[in-house]
Amino acid sequence: MTAPTYDLGRLHGGLRLPGHKEASTREPILDVPIPAQLVLPIEQHVGQPAQPIVGVGDRVLKGQPVAEPDGEMGVPVHATSSGTVVAIEPWPVARHRGDKAPCIVIECDGLDEAFAGPEIVDYRVLEPADLLLRILDGGIVGLGGAVFPTAQKLMQARTCKTEFLLLNGVECEPYISCDDVLMRERPAEVLGGAQVLMHALQIETCFVVVESDKPEAVARLEEVLADLGDDRIVIKLVPTIYPSGGEDQLVQLVTNREVPSGGLPTDVGCVVQNVGTAAAVYDWVVRGEPLISRVTTVTGDGIANPTNVRSRLGTTIGDIVGRTGGYTDRAHHLIIGGPLTGKTVSTDEVPVVKATNCVLAVARSTYTRGQLPCIRCGDCADVCPVQLLPQQLFWHANADDEKKLRDFGLTDCIECGCCDLVCPSHIPLTASFRIAKGRIRELADEKARAERARQRFEARNERLERERRERDEELARQKETAKTAGPAAIAEILERRQRKHEDDAS
Repeated sequence: MTAPTYDLGRLHGGLRLPGHKEASTREPILDVPIPAQLVLPIEQHVGQPAQPIVGVGDRVLKGQPVAEPDGEMGVPVHATSSGTVVAIEPWPVARHRGDKAPCIVIECDGLDEAFAGPEIVDYRVLEPADLLLRILDGGIVGLGGAVFPTAQKLMQARTCKTEFLLLNGVECEPYISCDDVLMRERPAEVLGGAQVLMHALQIETCFVVVESDKPEAVARLEEVLADLGDDRIVIKLVPTIYPSGGEDQLVQLVTNREVPSGGLPTDVGCVVQNVGTAAAVYDWVVRGEPLISRVTTVTGDGIANPTNVRSRLGTTIGDIVGRTGGYTDRAHHLIIGGPLTGKTVSTDEVPVVKATNCVLAVARSTYTRGQLPCIRCGDCADVCPVQLLPQQLFWHANADDEKKLRDFGLTDCIECGCCDLVCPSHIPLTASFRIAKGRIRELADEKARAERARQRFEARNERLERERRERDEELARQKETAKTAGPAAIAEILERRQRKHEDDAS
């Protein structure tokens, strides 16, 4: 086994930010007891929401599917403990300001009785296609925040010439430390998941990428890797610069390959998966436990005892914070996710879902800033890791100029928030870009609907014209027959026409 190495890749822009992670990494992961009630949103992934397959009053078991995928881009949702379904109703979720979404509410019975899932089979004897289907059944998605269905991502990669698997353990956003403590406490599962993923992809090189400020995690990974003796897996260290953990940025740092605009890492021979995703794959494929829990960082000035917790999906934020000592009197805003990419919610009734990597309670002084006019300093362009011109995008976003926004690469913005941090005028650039992206998506949807309506209209006109031609041709044939036929044939034609008229009338 080779020692961890720094890669020579370079990242444009980015920022060196204070980590604020010491408080949450002092103690081991805290296991949160099963709550009295679990709230499971049916939409916890990119793609179509799953559809419930249980009803109110049904008893369910831990690990039992309670919602199945609807369409190709989807994953199942599993009950995370045993109990009774008491409602299927809208509930606050981690969207903007805690908007509501359909959820399956389970009243737990405290028994935590497990569902008898599929038989565990040594993944090494499975064909890659069969292994991918098994991963799909585990409800596994990207746990770094994107929540893209893992099986579908791997299936897409199998259609490309893929060379490298990158396990992302960078976790560069301030306050978030769940991946760090996961690598410290469960390195065998992370590396075991890497081996499963390599078998599914049929590739021979995996880079486990970790930031240089995580020496404990690196040491534990080295120790387990030495025992495994798997030379296909290499630990890579990258500089502690935000946002080096972005998927495209990670590929560039580690492989010196640039993902094309609008493209995917597979376009340059890479597949990126989060270290938590790899551990979840191992838990399901090797141990038979679907994705029913995750590690989440609970931290910020508003949390009495910052730490990392392992909780069942569906546990509310209020239940989790209560187990960590509650809020301080400084708590003012609650953010699901990190300070730069997270979503503010107005209630702690929001449940933990597959995407919940951090719960951040912040004080007012660390959140509120007044906005001033842009002074054209260019600092935002200097730090943009995608080499965009945020000040230009901001003007075009305010003007609602879709063409200019596309020309200046709005769709390539990764919404990292670096431009917000350096802006001396405190302009919420990232928020304006999110709104502009939403408007562009709406316009695209409107255009798609208009195109579908146009196609239906043209198809209808073509059908009517075809039917008219057929009637005219039939009438012409009948007239020609009448010229050459005798009175009996003419009477038969008239009778047939009369019967058709009566049938149409009825």
